[in-house]
Amino acid sequence: MPFQETCALAERIAVLKDYDTGVFTVAELARRYGVSRETIYVWKRRRAEGSDKRWFEDLSHAAQTCPHATSPEATAAVIALRERFPHFGPKKIRAWLLREQPHVAWPACSTMGDILKRAGLVEAVRREHRPIAQGEIAPADLAANTEWATDFKGWFRIGNGRRCDPLTVTDTASRYLIATRIVEPTTLGVKQAFERIFDCYGLPDRVRSDVMLKACLRHDGSPFGSTGAGGLSRLSVWFLKLGIEPCHIRPGSPQKNGRHERMHRTMKAQTTATPAATMAEQQARFDTFRAHYNRERPHEALDQTPPASHWQPSFRAMPVRIHEPWYDADHEVRRANHKGCIKWRGEHIFIGEALARETIGITEIEDGRHLVRFCSRDLGVIDRDFRFHRFAPPRPRLHSAPEPKRDTRTNGE
Repeated sequence: MPFQETCALAERIAVLKDYDTGVFTVAELARRYGVSRETIYVWKRRRAEGSDKRWFEDLSHAAQTCPHATSPEATAAVIALRERFPHFGPKKIRAWLLREQPHVAWPACSTMGDILKRAGLVEAVRREHRPIAQGEIAPADLAANTEWATDFKGWFRIGNGRRCDPLTVTDTASRYLIATRIVEPTTLGVKQAFERIFDCYGLPDRVRSDVMLKACLRHDGSPFGSTGAGGLSRLSVWFLKLGIEPCHIRPGSPQKNGRHERMHRTMKAQTTATPAATMAEQQARFDTFRAHYNRERPHEALDQTPPASHWQPSFRAMPVRIHEPWYDADHEVRRANHKGCIKWRGEHIFIGEALARETIGITEIEDGRHLVRFCSRDLGVIDRDFRFHRFAPPRPRLHSAPEPKRDTRTNGE
């Protein structure tokens, strides 16, 4: 026992010894020893009760009973569910238990967090400062199948040393994980995967993707976008012919596809922390995760309900035959050759390799130049010297374009 505490206990005994002499009043002893009169009365009462031989020691201030304590059954249920789903936090555990046993008065999320800490099932995480948000916020009032997001989840090597490239597709509104398939990161491989997806789930209105996918550059370039006219690739040309608008996020801006990237983080933690031995085993992990993510796992952005309760297949079915693009009567139509060139006013003009053998519409604009268009996408303009100036891929702007400066000089300057 520390020396200071020993002196304090000895002083309490001395107070009552002085009181027993009858020489001092309680008020005089309180002033002499620097304590309140009520304190002396408490010590005197505890000594008189005689039930505690060490009456002069401090008692614990902890509550002896807690009528609102969580029952052992509820505590066991929380721990059991965490052991079943190691990636569930208190919010998802509570949502799951409320859904499975709504008649039980389950404790608050904070209490469940304390239960998990006491059980040693959570580790302290260092909190980092959030970065300053920038750019546009994704619309929250989308309907299912209005927009799908797609990307490759970064390649990795499985147990046998082979390279694994998982392609993922999600519905932006419902967060439903439509597909997680291991495919070749080529235009042909991705197109075949989307053909199966469209046959099974129908067509969305638009597809959001990264225009530059580094996972695909070792083959034939990014299948989703390019630096060519209008940012079109062979795959996005196919999308446009199906009536799907390809949307490209700005390179180096994953926050533009933040919902999809957050899903990747969860999938990585649960399926690739220790890669499987074979492709078949790894694909089975992805399939199991997809079923769990869609139908079992509560999603915080969906009020702790699973994505499957907010999604249904698209009413737009995959067409049996894909028709050529239709253009207004004021357009002249040209078909590009196998190199992506068109014949215009006796000149061969290169438009883009992605448009090889596709029909292109050309219409005159006010300044005498001609606008080049494929389906609904403007590709660029042909000037009077028969030079083609391509348009960049349409992307959301992070900042509004500055207004052009006016020439304030006078004629005399």
